[in-house]
Amino acid sequence: MKKFLMALLTLMMMALTGCGGSERGATDVEMKTGDAQPIPVETAQAAPKSKILVAYFSHTGENYQVGWIEKGNTAIVADMIASKVGADEFEIVPVNPYPTNYKECTEVAKAELQSNARPEYAGSIDLSGYDVIFLGYPIWWSDLPPIVYTFLENNNFNGKTIIPFCTSAGDYMTGQEGSIPSIAKGSMLKEGLGLTGKDAQENPESIRPKVEQWLKALGY
Repeated sequence: MKKFLMALLTLMMMALTGCGGSERGATDVEMKTGDAQPIPVETAQAAPKSKILVAYFSHTGENYQVGWIEKGNTAIVADMIASKVGADEFEIVPVNPYPTNYKECTEVAKAELQSNARPEYAGSIDLSGYDVIFLGYPIWWSDLPPIVYTFLENNNFNGKTIIPFCTSAGDYMTGQEGSIPSIAKGSMLKEGLGLTGKDAQENPESIRPKVEQWLKALGY
């Protein structure tokens, strides 16, 4: 009987020792798992994209080659760019509208350029939250419309990237856009795009590939 009790006691002690070992093993595993630090969420996230604005001036009424239009040629291109890059838009609207008659408008534009006028525009926009500004306008007398110069002079472009685009009788820029950084102090200018206003107005899909190719080259 004594031998039986002793054997039973021995078996019970061995069983308890085995359980204790298993618990220590489980604890060791948990501690090792806990030593691994989770990857911070911000490390896995992509860098924030630049905030982009498309600011533009566009003329409606009677226009060269396209007759009377309700939406300006430049406005059509501005919408196309904004949609592609996910940008906000700001239209530069004159306080005193330009004549809707084409010939009268060209005369006013010429007089403004010759006198270095700075016509006012309606509303305002805070550029502090934007890194990149696409700047659109029609070509008037081989130059930017004076109201666009007003916009450049009235706002703080320090540290901003300006990307010009324009519409005219041809698909080119005149070179006057090169003066933009000297007016918008502290800005950096990137390659612009010139498009034919008639194509933008009458067949916008014909210019879309060119716009998208240009944006792709810029990294958009």
